[in-house]
Amino acid sequence: MRKIRLGMVGGGKDAFIGAVHRKAALMDGQIELAAGALSSTKEKALASGRELGLPDDRNYATWEEMLESEVSLPEEERIELISIVTPNHLHFPVASAFVDAGFHVVLDKPMVHTSTEARELIRLVEKTGIIFAVTYNYIGYPMVRQARHMVRRGVLGEIRKVIVEYNQGWLASKVEESGNKQAAWRTDPEKSGISGAVGDIGSHAENLVSTITGLEVSELCADLESFVPGRLLDDDANLLIRYEGGAKGVLIASQVSTGEENALSIRVYGTEGSLKWSQETPNLLVFKPIEAPLQVLTRGSNYLCEEAKKATRLPPGHPEGFIEAFANIYASVAAAIRVRRGEMDPDGSLWNFPTVYDGARGVHFIEKTVESSRSDKKWLNARWK
Repeated sequence: MRKIRLGMVGGGKDAFIGAVHRKAALMDGQIELAAGALSSTKEKALASGRELGLPDDRNYATWEEMLESEVSLPEEERIELISIVTPNHLHFPVASAFVDAGFHVVLDKPMVHTSTEARELIRLVEKTGIIFAVTYNYIGYPMVRQARHMVRRGVLGEIRKVIVEYNQGWLASKVEESGNKQAAWRTDPEKSGISGAVGDIGSHAENLVSTITGLEVSELCADLESFVPGRLLDDDANLLIRYEGGAKGVLIASQVSTGEENALSIRVYGTEGSLKWSQETPNLLVFKPIEAPLQVLTRGSNYLCEEAKKATRLPPGHPEGFIEAFANIYASVAAAIRVRRGEMDPDGSLWNFPTVYDGARGVHFIEKTVESSRSDKKWLNARWK
C-alpha cells in the first residue's frame, strides 16, 4: 500500500506543535510529508521546507499557492491529506478551502472562531464526504480509551460527578511581551478568538469528559478571569456544569497556576466505582470499585480493552506519551483513508478520532462559557443541539 501524501500549513521552523504533528504523522510509516506552506512569512516558509527536504516544486510560500498547485496535479500525485497547524484565526479560511477542494483534513483545536464558521465546515464536510479530524490529541492516550471503554460499558454504574482540571503556569506573568510568539498570538483576541485559557486548554478538558463519559452539557455557570494586568483574554476559568441525565461536573482551566506544567487530569465518579487519569502520568489508570480493592491499570497490559491495546506501541514499563497520542489520531485518519481507497476493510475501532462535530461542539462550549461569565444569570442553557 502506498503511503498517504501529506501537506502541511503552518508548523515551520521553531514551531513546537508543528514538529509534534510531523513526528506523529510519520511515526507509523503510513504517511509521508509531500508538500508544505510552513509559515505565514514567505522567506520562513521556504526556508522551513528546504530544511525538511521538501522538493522546490512542492515547497510553497503560501497556502493559497499550495492549494492552487496541488489541485492542478494528477490525482495520483497530489496530496491527499492536509494538516493545519496555524494560529486559530487561520483555521477556518484554510480548512474550508481545502475541504471544498476535496482534500482530507486534520485541523488543530479549537476548530474555528465561531459556531457560524463551525456550521459552514460541517456543511462542507457533509457535501464533499471528506475525512475531517480535529486534534484533541489527549483522547489518543491508550488509558483514556480504556477509561472510555469502562465507563461506556457500565463498570462505574451511573455517572454522578466528573471533575476535570487543566492547570498550566506558563502565562503566570506577561510573557507575551517578552518575544514569546506562542504566548503573543494566544493572548491576542484577533488571532486566538473570544477566549484564552478556555479556548486553548479548557476545550481539551471539555472534549476529554465528552469522550470518556458521553455526557452532554445542559447548563453551566462560568467564572472567567484575566489575572495578569493588561491581558485581554481570560487566563483562568472555573466552571460548574450540569449534564443531561443529572450528572454534575467541575471544570478548571488555568494558565496562571504557578509551578504547574501540563497538569490535565480527570476523575469520574459513578454509583459502582470511580476512575482517575492524569496526563503527566499517562500510562496509569486508577480504578476504585465501591466494594473491592483499588486497582492500578497499566498501559500495554493484556487485560485492557482492544482499543487501548491497539493504541499501544511498547510493552508496559516503557513510557509512551504525548507524541504517541497524536500519532494515534493520525493512524486512525490514515486507516479511514485506506478504507476509502479500498485497501482495508472497515473496522469501527480504527475510526477513532474527533470529528468536525466534536470540533463544532467544542466551539459552542467556548462561546457559552464566555457568555455565562459575562452574564448575571446563575445558570446558562448550554445545550449544543
